[in-house]
Parts: sequence; structure tokens; C-alpha cells
Amino acid sequence: MRVRERSQQVLAKLSEFLGTELDVALERCLTQDPAARAIELFRDVAEHVPAYRRFLAERAVDPSAISGAADFARLPVASKADYHRAFPLAELCSGGALEQADFVAVSSGSSGEPTFWPRFTSDEYGTARRFEQVLVDAFGLDQKRTLGVVCFSLGSWVGGMYTTSASRALAQKGYPLTLVTPGNNRVEILRVVRALGPLFDQVVLFGYPPFLKDVVDAGRAEGLDWSAFPMRLVTAGEVFSEEWRSLVSARLGGIDPCQHTASLYGTADAGVLANETPLSIRIRRFLAENPRAASALFGEARLPTLCQYDPLHRYFETYQGEELVFSGDGSLPLIRYRILDRGGVIPFASMCGYLRDLGFDPLSGPAAPSKVRRLPFVYVFGRSGFALSFYGANVYPENVSVGIEQPEFSESLSGKFVMELCRGGDENVELQVSVELLPGKVASSSLSDAVGRSVRRELERLNSEFLSYVPPERRSPRIVLLPCADPGYFPVGVKHRYTRGA
Repeated sequence: MRVRERSQQVLAKLSEFLGTELDVALERCLTQDPAARAIELFRDVAEHVPAYRRFLAERAVDPSAISGAADFARLPVASKADYHRAFPLAELCSGGALEQADFVAVSSGSSGEPTFWPRFTSDEYGTARRFEQVLVDAFGLDQKRTLGVVCFSLGSWVGGMYTTSASRALAQKGYPLTLVTPGNNRVEILRVVRALGPLFDQVVLFGYPPFLKDVVDAGRAEGLDWSAFPMRLVTAGEVFSEEWRSLVSARLGGIDPCQHTASLYGTADAGVLANETPLSIRIRRFLAENPRAASALFGEARLPTLCQYDPLHRYFETYQGEELVFSGDGSLPLIRYRILDRGGVIPFASMCGYLRDLGFDPLSGPAAPSKVRRLPFVYVFGRSGFALSFYGANVYPENVSVGIEQPEFSESLSGKFVMELCRGGDENVELQVSVELLPGKVASSSLSDAVGRSVRRELERLNSEFLSYVPPERRSPRIVLLPCADPGYFPVGVKHRYTRGA
């Protein structure tokens, strides 16, 4: 593509983003058909993305035969393994040209090897709209001078760079938003909040949930009065409990959990896919107090993240009854992409109807949100591929097993383990690894300490996200040594699962 043509396309997309009011942007899906938009995207990708053409041809799919929503739903799903890693990076891009991207985001897989995701400036506008929805609808950005403090890891990692880019796009649009980017440097975060916080009407911390709690607790320990700054939180990367939200909100001076916090659902693959709203948070908090209703709605006893999404931006489907797939445009466009997240979608009317049948109307009453978007809901339990999200880093069994399967432990440990995230009485998150002893072996503190050091060492060596995202004082796992064939963790005759809560 010639430079002038590319420039004109960028200016057109920027003009559309800057010139479209939030209300207009979020109400388009009420009058347009999201499935038709997804089919239109499919046709464009099938024509202009070499890798996707080959992907379809290898599966004997004729793009011209796809004419309706039912046809689209029968298209083969793509995944990182059989699509992204199966083709050269340039062939995954529109036009087969990697130079169409001006930025490459990085995520780390189970082997520690990086995965690259090309981006272009205009790809950020859809993500910026998700930030706009949170910051305007919930936090009143259009009326308040706001300091945004980016507490995600910076560098090539996707969270910090995406947040910075999307937020600066909002400032371009005219919102009174000023950013500072200390990254996950706790000392620097507290320094900039103290110095700059008094100059603004509100302060927004962007980061992974457990790290933000560490920041809040560290500030309190140093005598920082968080209530002196109207604080807001935007989190991403992990499912957390409503108890966690209540605790952190209280420690920030009693901010409103529904109106002053929000979580983003995003991936390195395609940016921010959906976001919490005051309405979705109110619903989730109701369901947290009514576990039977939550289990009936979501199919599990545990509570997922619950967001609303724009189906014209990211078109979600439920795959095989329990996984999410989505379609979305970008420098590396994706069609029916399987992100290995377990979850589902619920239409707006269906969600409200279900709750009203329980005697709870989320749209009325003194605590009802003032701004309601009639957007569908998506719920997310997390990765189905056995990874745990810890401080925003994917922790995989393959990484942990290297630390356990060292020669020095071969006479004591079977090699089987279960990793999970546990919360202490202060709602701090810990990575716990329960390890099976060989028959006749007994637990000792010296053995558990040695295993913990080994697992930490290998996680830091193999998993670059773990090393970058997790604060040093949180990297040592809690090791629990259990007898051979412990019925709670290592029952005999049952296929072993190395992760709980994944």
C-alpha cells in the first residue's frame, strides 16, 4: 500500500473515532446486525489474508458458500496452535504485509517462548472505546480532570502499552485525561500519586488486581491517606471475588464498588474484548450473595467475570457449549478465534428477565446505575488450557513441573502436583502448589522450602511474563506436601488435573 493511501485510511478511522459520540457508537448494535458484520469481516479476511485463505483451503471450505449466520457458525474455529503458529507472521496480516503494523505486542506461552501480535494505530480505537465506556459512563471523565496511573508492566508487554495508547487516544478526543506511566514500580506509583494526585479531581489506577491491592496496602503502611484523592480502579487479567472488591474499595476510603471500579476482559490476541459496567457489577454482586442463582445461570458454583460487550466490535459465540470464540478486525484479523477461555454469552433481555424472576430488578431501586447500555453480557471463567492467571501472568503446569522434576527430588516426590490460587484472611493472593510425596515419604519444612525455591527459580527462568509481572515478594509459591494418593488432590484411578480454578 502506498504511503499516501495508508495515511488517508488512518485519518479516516481516526476522524470516525474522534467525531463519534459514545452514545452513538454503543447504540449501533441495536440497529445493525452483528452477525452480518461478522460475515462481512469474514469475506474481507478470506480475500486479503493469505494465512486465512490457506487455513480455509486446508479444511475444504469455500468462502463463497458462506452467506448467512448459520453458515458462519459452521466455519472452523482457529486457535493459536493451528492458526497463529501454523503460518508465517506476515501471512497472518492483512495483505500479507507485516509492515502494515507499526507495533508488535508480545505475550508469553507455556514454554516461555514469545508470541507476537502485530498492531497498527487504528487497531487501538476499538479498545479505546472500551476505556471510554468505563471512564465516562462510570467515572465521569467528561466532567472531571483525571490522572491515569498505568501500573501494568511496560516494555513489550501488551497490558501497559495498550492502556497507554488507548488512554492517550481519549485525551486526543478532548477528555481531560492526563497519564503517568510508572509501570509496576510500587515506589514510583506512590510517589506520583502523592505528587500529582492533589492536582486532579480523581485518580485512576490501571493494573492487575493483586498488584493494585499490594499498592494500596503499601500506601496505607506508609501513612498515605487514600481518601484524600478520589480514587478509581481499572483492573484486567484475573477473576477476583466481590469480597476482594469490597475490601480494596474500603481501603481506598470507601469508594463505591459498583461505580468506581471496573475490570476489563482482554487478551494479547485482540486487545480489550469487553468491560465491566456499573450494571454488570451490580448483577455480579447480587449473584455473589446468591450462589444457587449464579450456579444455575453460569453452570458452575464459582463466579466468573461478568462484562458487557459491543458485538459490532468483537463478535462472540459459545463454542461446544462452554468455550468462547470471537471474531474481530485488526492488523491481524481473527475469525472464530478460540482463546481457550471458558464462558458464554447472555443477551441483555435474557439477563434482566432471569434476575427479575428471582425478585431482583437490576435496573431499578436506589442503587440502580444512572447509565445503562443495552449491550449483551459475556461471562468468563478463565483459560480452559490449565493456566492460572497470577498478577496478570499466565502460569502453566509445564513451567512448574520443571522445578519439581529436578534430580534432587526424585527420591521424595512423585512428580504429580496441583497448582491453585488461594486467598488469605487479608484477601492476598498466593500461588499454592500441592505436591505428592512418594509412598513412605514424609513432609518436612526443609523439603518444602527446597521445592519452593526450585519452582520459583524455574518460573523466573522459563516464564518471562511471571518474571515481569509478579512482584519479587510474591513469586515464591506456597508448597504443600501431601501423602501419596491423597484423596483430595491425588485420587487413585482418576485422570490427574494439574490445575484447580483454571
